[in-house]
Amino acid sequence: MDEKITLAIESSCDETSAAILRGGRQVLSNIISTQIPIHQKFGGVVPEIASRKHIVNIMPVIDEALAKAGVELADIDQIAVTYGPGLVGALLVGVSAAKALAFTLDVPLIGVNHLEGHIFANFISHQDLKPPFMALVVSGGHTSLVHVKDYNSFSLMGQTRDDAAGEAFDKVARVMGLPYPGGPQIDKLAQEGNPHAIDFPKALQEKGNYEFSFSGLKSAVLNYLNSMKCKKIEINKADVAASFQNTVIEVLIAKALSAVKEVGCNTLVLAGGVAANSSLESRLRAATEKAGIRFCYPDKILCTDNAAMIGCRGYYQSLASNFADLYLNAVPGLELQDL
Repeated sequence: MDEKITLAIESSCDETSAAILRGGRQVLSNIISTQIPIHQKFGGVVPEIASRKHIVNIMPVIDEALAKAGVELADIDQIAVTYGPGLVGALLVGVSAAKALAFTLDVPLIGVNHLEGHIFANFISHQDLKPPFMALVVSGGHTSLVHVKDYNSFSLMGQTRDDAAGEAFDKVARVMGLPYPGGPQIDKLAQEGNPHAIDFPKALQEKGNYEFSFSGLKSAVLNYLNSMKCKKIEINKADVAASFQNTVIEVLIAKALSAVKEVGCNTLVLAGGVAANSSLESRLRAATEKAGIRFCYPDKILCTDNAAMIGCRGYYQSLASNFADLYLNAVPGLELQDL
């Protein structure tokens, strides 16, 4: 087995993270410094504040990752870093640190797509997992179905046309007066409600359509809340949360199972921050079991933004000699593409 040591850096949004990996799947350390408490009072991530906190945190987090892994900078064979998508200022902090270290240590630099990193988190949690498989990526800014044909060969089946699932969760939580981050709050509240209390709309339901749209659903929830308020009817927030979450999950499950069937693979993996939603994970597990499909899901700590997943993806890119030069720049609007 390749014993290459990778230093990985992730700073795309509000988590500063560094990890050390031996080979592609052995995580020696994975340090995450979160900014959630700082941004909570603003009801969402403030890009300028996030960038400044990354600048303060980046080197201490890297130092802690090295110390916990028991390795020195001189032991590092390559450096992997998220270069998009994300907040441009936040990304630049990680990219700048990675480029400086790669230049100083004279080791290869690998630019990693954050969304591909989320998919590869599953390789860490499931050591026996191998392509081909279908990946459902559900995060704050993205919702996609990706056919992973090989470690460096992907086919994008479909993605969101507007609001991503995680974005819809946060926006609905905000109009309901729930604190940031909204996803876990909706998930918790939904457990007390009736998922069939309110019939919210589902978009793009045509057979063979693997694209997503959640802006209409978000608007429908907003209209329902305003209508009830105007009529002076008390709103059952738990029922709203449960019905909204149920609608999102039904769309995700239906499209994911259909995509698995179309490409003829027998494994579905879940990835991204919204993967931590307890109802999505349990219902996908039940649906795949019923359909005879293997279901893989990363450990909770690997669902959130972290550097270990970036290191794993970077390792497999290095096997294909997919390196970056020192002109690597942040690409905030980077998308998943066919490879």
